[in-house]
Amino acid sequence: MSRTRRVLAGALLTGLAVLTGAGAAAADDASPSPSASGDASGPTEAGTTFRTATAVQQGETATAGASTGDYLYWVFPADAGQRATVTAKVTLPESATRHGAQTWQVDVYDGLRRRQACMYGKQTGTAAADAATVELTCVLRTVRANAEAWANDPLPGSYYVRLTVVDLAQADLGLPVRTEVEVDSKDQGGSADVDGSLSKPLVPGVSSAEQASDDGTDASAEPVAMAGEPEDGWSSGWWTSRWLWTAGGGVLAALAGVFGYSVTRGRGRPSHVPPGA
Repeated sequence: MSRTRRVLAGALLTGLAVLTGAGAAAADDASPSPSASGDASGPTEAGTTFRTATAVQQGETATAGASTGDYLYWVFPADAGQRATVTAKVTLPESATRHGAQTWQVDVYDGLRRRQACMYGKQTGTAAADAATVELTCVLRTVRANAEAWANDPLPGSYYVRLTVVDLAQADLGLPVRTEVEVDSKDQGGSADVDGSLSKPLVPGVSSAEQASDDGTDASAEPVAMAGEPEDGWSSGWWTSRWLWTAGGGVLAALAGVFGYSVTRGRGRPSHVPPGA
């Protein structure tokens, strides 16, 4: 009897250790992946509209030369469970050529061109007349695998970054600037999982390309701007770390039931009681 209890107690402790290890692994997954280190070089130009946005992958640094007053666009893919961070740096002209302070702003839009709010970060920054650079940051909400039609939640697909100056002296329009944009993300793990998933990520142009392919026409000839997909592809949406917790909880519940039964069932009929009594 005592041996059985020891075995069951050991199994319970082992199950708890497995679940604790799974939780630690999920926490480790929340750290930036090696591909998001920011060391990779990226494109050296920027689009000027949503349709001509330059594609950039997470972990790359996109650079572009432009004129003060231009609208600069980049587009990147973000998958379910990721919390993206957009960092922008603008190198301003020599202070001797400028006529006052400048205010720059970075905005992020999803594949439906809905403006996404920044959870935190310096989305708008003002550079003094003698400043050499201005740096901006926008930390987006975690991308959800699915959401209600009326919600403005971030969904898997393309995300557009728009960088522009919003306030400056009129005489400074057209001055040359140098820009850098980097996109990073952290995987939030099972805490961000929801029921359901989109049938297709919100990537503009996918439907047009698929229709052209079905019609037998050349899809590459379509004027479609697409951000591509993450390096490891889009997630299927059905597998989450919650499956591990569900399975582990079921095993622990079964072991606890067996242990409880072994404790409460007793030793059976006492040996000194005659049969049939």
